[in-house]
Order: sequence, then structure tokens, then C-alpha cells
Amino acid sequence: MNKPNYLYGIIGLLAGLVIGYIGTNYINQAYGPAVTANNPAAVSNNTLPPNHPPTGTTGATGGSSDAASASPGAMMPGGSGSQSGGSGAVKWTAPARWEAKPASGMRAATYLIPAAKGDSEGAECAVFENLGGGVQANIDRWIGQFEKADSAPAQKQETINGLNVTTVDVSGTFKGGGQMMGQSSGPKAGYRLLGAIAEGPGGEVFFKLTGPAKTVAAAQGEFQAMLKSLKK
Repeated sequence: MNKPNYLYGIIGLLAGLVIGYIGTNYINQAYGPAVTANNPAAVSNNTLPPNHPPTGTTGATGGSSDAASASPGAMMPGGSGSQSGGSGAVKWTAPARWEAKPASGMRAATYLIPAAKGDSEGAECAVFENLGGGVQANIDRWIGQFEKADSAPAQKQETINGLNVTTVDVSGTFKGGGQMMGQSSGPKAGYRLLGAIAEGPGGEVFFKLTGPAKTVAAAQGEFQAMLKSLKK
């Protein structure tokens, strides 16, 4: 073989390889999928770290997640329509519109209830524990706090979520049994008391809702719902 022709052949082969490489890269860049924020699918999952979730069109940037789309009420235990309460013996759920006050002394909780239309004062629901004396003695004591009852007190017993609960409903002139928060002392005509004593595994818990008759009537359904929420 002629030596100059041999060299020309090698040079031509190398030139062909270089031209082919350049042409392949040009085609890939011109027509291949672009890797951009708007086209994350162009990134192969094989390039991600082990156990990384597949890439998609939703996430921290631009897309919505389950946590972001959930309503505030769904993200809060019990929802937005209630508030949790409890003593050492039982737990309960109080209405959201009742204003909760800190526990104090024998009071496991105190709730202030807004006055109904026509009443000048609101009501109070106090929750006690460790009062002593037993169920009936405390029911009788509550009834005795009314000097002029409008009618015979209504008392009944029921079982709620495995707890024995005794309730009483009495109305008339309330002569007091300790001043209620934010209210004047002295006899109060047109008052009503809804009481309940739950016999828990660690002792009795006493619920006493007292206030003007209209306000108590407006809160009666909420009081009963709170009792239905009682659990050990």
C-alpha cells in the first residue's frame, strides 16, 4: 500500500468518528426531552436516591398536598366544634362556645356560658371532684340550694359509656352555694340548676350548671351532649 494513501485513510476514519460524535450530540440536544421544572418526568427515577418517591407534577412547589388541602377542622383533634376536658377519673368534651377557665382547688374545670337574650347574666358549669359525701347526699344538697322551687326536682339515673350517671333538674329561687364567677351573690329568682354525678373508676365527678332559666334552657342540649361524651 502507498504510504500517503494509508495515512489519508486513517485521517479519514478519525474524521468520520469525530463528525459522528458531534452529530449525535447535536441531535440529542435538539430533539431529546428537556429537563426543566415544568417537565420533571424527563428525569429518570433511576437517577433518584434509593426509596425516593417518584417525581410528579405536585409537591412542595406548585402542587397541592393532602396536608395543605385538609381543612383546619380536620387537622385538629375533635374538630373545631368542641374542647376536651377531663379529671383523674373521667374524660369529656365540652361545647366550643363555652369559655373554659383554669382548674382551681376542687374544681377540675369551670365553663362560662353566654347569657341568652333577655337574661342579664350568663350561666356557669362547674366540674368538681373529691367532694365526698356520696351521690345522693350531693344531689340533696344541690336541691337544698333553692328556697322556692318552681316544681318538684326531676332526678334520674342512667348508664353512659359504662359509667353510672345520676342527674337532677331543679328551678326556682337560687339562694346560693358559693358565688359563681362574674356574678353577684344573694338569692336569685328565676334560676335553674342542671346537675350530674358520674361515678368514675377513680371517684365521682360532679357537673353543676347553674344560671338564669333562659340561659340554662339554651345550654341544656349542650350539657346533655357533654354528658353523652363521658368516658373512662
